[in-house]
Amino acid sequence: MMGTRRGKGGMKIDAASSSKSINSPKSQIASLNNGRGQEITGVSLPAPGNVKGWEFGAGTRIACANVDGDLYAIQGDCPRCAFDLYRGDLVTDEAFGDLPRLACPTCATTFSLKTGRHGPALKRSGLAGFVGGLAKTATINEASADAKAYVITRDQESGRVFMKER
Repeated sequence: MMGTRRGKGGMKIDAASSSKSINSPKSQIASLNNGRGQEITGVSLPAPGNVKGWEFGAGTRIACANVDGDLYAIQGDCPRCAFDLYRGDLVTDEAFGDLPRLACPTCATTFSLKTGRHGPALKRSGLAGFVGGLAKTATINEASADAKAYVITRDQESGRVFMKER
């Protein structure tokens, strides 16, 4: 049949009337709660200067950081070596630029908490430096992968916390 295609749930969509579109799950979440995203419940927020890891639903992991009272969040596993980013170090050194950043505890790659972009590695010494060097060598093909960044907002009146992908 020309001009039709199957959409979500087997629903037929007429290609000629393309004014209607199926919303992607990402856009549906972004439009929730007056554009603030998905409400986060059942987790505790990190204290200033700390990072906490959260896991939702079917394995969605998030690393949330509190930097001077501002909440930032990126995906919970390192795009380069797949280790837990919430166990990493919060970087606020001006030399790194695009602050604040979160350094992976294994490969030491830093990620901007605002944009998720990868950046220079955090210099480590001793055993941590040795392990980081091995992880960088083993994951060289994923060296330029960025992390997903999320916007965390807090409703001042109700205290409710919301999250959506940046």
